[in-house]
Amino acid sequence: MSDVLAPLELRVLNPATEETVAIVPAATRDDVDAAVARAAAAQRGWAAAAPADRARLLRRFAAVVDGHVEELAQLEVREAGHTIGNARWEAGNVRDLLEFAAGGVERLSGRQIPVAGGIDVTFLEPLGVIGVIAPWNFPMPIAAWGLAPALAAGNAVILKPAETTPLTALRLAELALEAGIPEHLFQVLPGHGAVAGDALVEHPGVAKIVFTGSTRVGKQIMAKCADRVKRVTLELGGKSPNIVFADADIEAAAAAAPMAFLDNTGQDCCARTRILVQRSVYDRFLELVAPGIESVLVGDPSDEKTQMGPLISRPQLERVRSYVTDDLTAIRGTAPEGPGFWYPPTLVTDVAPTASVAAEEVFGPVAVVLPFEDEEDAVRLANATEYGLSGSLWTRDIGRALRVSRAVAAGNLSVNSHSSVRYWTPFGGYKQSGLGRELGPDALTAFTETKNVFISTEA
Repeated sequence: MSDVLAPLELRVLNPATEETVAIVPAATRDDVDAAVARAAAAQRGWAAAAPADRARLLRRFAAVVDGHVEELAQLEVREAGHTIGNARWEAGNVRDLLEFAAGGVERLSGRQIPVAGGIDVTFLEPLGVIGVIAPWNFPMPIAAWGLAPALAAGNAVILKPAETTPLTALRLAELALEAGIPEHLFQVLPGHGAVAGDALVEHPGVAKIVFTGSTRVGKQIMAKCADRVKRVTLELGGKSPNIVFADADIEAAAAAAPMAFLDNTGQDCCARTRILVQRSVYDRFLELVAPGIESVLVGDPSDEKTQMGPLISRPQLERVRSYVTDDLTAIRGTAPEGPGFWYPPTLVTDVAPTASVAAEEVFGPVAVVLPFEDEEDAVRLANATEYGLSGSLWTRDIGRALRVSRAVAAGNLSVNSHSSVRYWTPFGGYKQSGLGRELGPDALTAFTETKNVFISTEA
């Protein structure tokens, strides 16, 4: 097979072996134009369907996904290098998101507002065609974050997956048709961001863009959407703190810390990559956390025992390497040698909070540990970043937990755990971590327009 790709092709590599998994056609601007026209036509019929019928089809879609969880998971392992356990959860999360969104279809109601001289009511109407641009780090669930509520609210969806991970998205589109979702209502257009992605963002027939990815690209998308006053939801970067107070269960905090930044090989905007430890327990924490990092099993992602797989690509591997320079002190685990984009679990110690590895999003299996003096100092360090997506704090003091949770500028915080995402609770960031909220009880309303109607009752 030739190593030279045509301009309109995407090569999908297995990150663990560097072998080609598939070559996929890449969409052009003309393809986007045609897809938007088809989606707009399909959306009109979908919006006119009875809510119960839309809900029934979404539940059927969820059931079909449920029957293909293992297939989707194995595909995710091959194209994204995710561990098989994570990949099964991701496929199951798509099913759960569809089920949850289906439950909201018949509850998407407006309001009756008391007014003088008549009756005032509001309607929540679908926006039309939604463009979802999904990332490579969680290809299935994040696609479903936009896909499921947008469909439930009566919209059509065009999904552009990341160039490196289009396969699960294409399979989900096939499963949607198998479930009876109307043709062209959910379309997948693999392609280059500068071609298909830009065309989707700029298209006048696309009412809203949902983007998950880097802050740099998010800003570009936001600027392009501004030209048409196009709605946008952005879930962008993160540099999340993991704050450990001296009164916490230090053993539990240290045991949980490694996978809080190593899960998905650190390719997670919510990864707790800045571990802030109160100085009086700092040395003890390092003693406890080191064995956990050194013992993480890195290897074949299809092996049930593997805890961490490869990075997504060689450029990402080189990016991660550039942050951990030879002069840094670190606790390191091990990683395979040979083919594949492998990098060992790494916790950098004795580094300034302003160092690039401590201040910038590495997006790999790398974290820093920094000491702090007191509660005020912990909050200062936690907020000393342009990001504000997620974070954790460990303490036995409920008052402190509430004070610090309110003081840390982040959209998703967890006390004595590292949970960030539940499909039934809202998710989104402060500052340069994004704009808008996804998931949770209001997910469907983010894909609607509120229409107000006044009916006079005066003679």
